[in-house]
Amino acid sequence: MKKNIRVLMVLIPVFVFSFCLDSFAQRGMRWKGSGGWGMRSQYCRMFNPNTVETIKGVVTGIEKFYPMRGMSYGVHLIVKTEKETISVHLGPAWFVENQDVKIGTGDKVEVKGSRIIFKGKPAIIAMEVKKEDGILKLRDERGIPLWAAWRRYQR
Repeated sequence: MKKNIRVLMVLIPVFVFSFCLDSFAQRGMRWKGSGGWGMRSQYCRMFNPNTVETIKGVVTGIEKFYPMRGMSYGVHLIVKTEKETISVHLGPAWFVENQDVKIGTGDKVEVKGSRIIFKGKPAIIAMEVKKEDGILKLRDERGIPLWAAWRRYQR
């Protein structure tokens, strides 16, 4: 009887510990998976295919930003057009920084994306950004982020 109790005293903490590890690992995977940039997130649902337009201008700045609480940081451009200076949201930094096409300050760009109001100001959630030497593709015609599938293929 004493031997059975000793075995139980050892096995119970091992099972509890392994269950907790599994639970923490699953939560960590969800957080790292999109950092809040998933298609169903409140931010990504702001994209509206009915408000898609194309603008042309010059990049006057490139900045990191946190679209909403709990999200990993993203990258946005400040683009000066003939009519306005507007923020162009590209996507999560981990995706944008791993693309072949790089956008820099002073680049002339053509941006196709959904015009939104973000924190009380006009902004564009970009589908693609064209410049002389290439196209940075970010979303498909329905607004689905390309990073939603990109990570699956990077493993």
